[in-house]
Amino acid sequence: MASPGIDTEQEPLLGDRTPGSREWDIIETEEHYKSRWISIRILYLTMFFSSVGFSIVIMSIWPYLQKIDQTADASFLGWVIASFSLGQMVASPVFGLWSNYRPRKEPLIVSIFISVMANCLYAYIHVPASHNKYYMLVARGLVGFGAGNVAVVRSYIAGATSLQERISSMANTSACQALGFILGPVFQTCFALIGEKGVTWDAIKLQINMYTAPVLLGAFLGVLNIILILTLLREHRVDDSGRQCKNVNFEEASTDEVQFPQGNIDQVAVLATNVLFFVVLFIFALFETIVTPLTMDMYAWTRKQAVLYDGIILAALGVEAILIFMGVKLLSKKIGERAILLGGLIVVWVGFFILLPWGNQFPKIQWEELHNNSIPNTTFGEIIITLWKSPREDHNEGPTGCPIEQAWCFYTPMIHLAQFLTAAMLIGVGYPSCNVTSYTLYSKVLGPKPQGVYMGWLTASGSAARILGPVFISQVYTSWGPRWAFSLVCGIVVLTIMLLGVVYRRLVPFSVRHGRIQE
Repeated sequence: MASPGIDTEQEPLLGDRTPGSREWDIIETEEHYKSRWISIRILYLTMFFSSVGFSIVIMSIWPYLQKIDQTADASFLGWVIASFSLGQMVASPVFGLWSNYRPRKEPLIVSIFISVMANCLYAYIHVPASHNKYYMLVARGLVGFGAGNVAVVRSYIAGATSLQERISSMANTSACQALGFILGPVFQTCFALIGEKGVTWDAIKLQINMYTAPVLLGAFLGVLNIILILTLLREHRVDDSGRQCKNVNFEEASTDEVQFPQGNIDQVAVLATNVLFFVVLFIFALFETIVTPLTMDMYAWTRKQAVLYDGIILAALGVEAILIFMGVKLLSKKIGERAILLGGLIVVWVGFFILLPWGNQFPKIQWEELHNNSIPNTTFGEIIITLWKSPREDHNEGPTGCPIEQAWCFYTPMIHLAQFLTAAMLIGVGYPSCNVTSYTLYSKVLGPKPQGVYMGWLTASGSAARILGPVFISQVYTSWGPRWAFSLVCGIVVLTIMLLGVVYRRLVPFSVRHGRIQE
């Protein structure tokens, strides 16, 4: 029998379980039960580490990019951040196909090893004499390629859980992923205390400072993850009732075919949920991307101050997200996931609306290194390269404030710190609420049938959001400023709310739609 002490593992994150229903107790041994859930928990941890690998350097990429390569501009920042998700989108189907025919340890270990090596490369991108920004681009792309194991994680969990366990397990996976995105900057905040100079290990030309320490921690976590997978992960597969099945990844497949309930999946609901999930990740990816440039422009923070203060802000949002996850679990029992998703989108819209610049106070302008009273009639990239090629002593802290080449700095009011903090708090409420509920609704719409292909679509939509979000916000913000950038985001959220209203009645569980149970 399964141990009573593990009951909480099967409690759905969003709480839709019938009390006392444990039919797998009589068809699964305690040993198999414990081994299966240990393996699933290891993959929860893998998902968390993957998300941390994305967000652990978000706050420091921009100042580090400025420090190591004088030709880097804010537009290139968007491509550096988006390269992670591009690598993940390319790698996900490769690792997913691999896991269909071989033990899933193989793609998991290889993918994590790639991420470890990529983090080590990131720690050395200051060494080359030129083109440092492209080494950063490659390093982040390879970290993302390693994160393509998300498809393997999701397919494993889908196959290793019964129908009743699957929804909560997928929701827990989403929660770990979202938590990693939010808590990654916490580690960066701690390492900001090391400073830009840090210490140097001359023998191997390794600089350990506020920029490289986070990726070295990421490499260490990757090695730890590999060890856990090698020692604790076992291949498991169960049918919808929780009965143990033979696994093609471990031994010959069972000749007994599992019968799935008849009925078609609502493809409109599937497509709509993918769009909703895309917008949720798009919004948070662009918010994480723009926080550092925005605060450096508006409040004249130095690179070190921006990394420290923005890291503290996102760390506070991480604590807030944990509370939101707990609240969503309780609230969903009363009003359901759809209502929470709608409410979360409204809160996100209010947050970005508050971010719109108001008043008649303008940000401080970077007047240094301006040699005449006119704004040069050149492209943004050319202006940045010219300014950054001017003499700088050992890449020390440069001028602070809103760069002169951003014309909107002259006529766009500043975003007050209280205004920014209020908006960040609201976005920190809306994002985790929308993330968990959209993922859970997706699992319910798909029902008991194999979800591998559909989960692949969801992974692709999330990767695309993390590619387009940073590129969108960096381009619009650099060219037109925060007023246009956040107005467009508000418009996107309004359209998303309208979409949710159209498909609201279709976002119901598979079994409810086909009349097997009542909602």
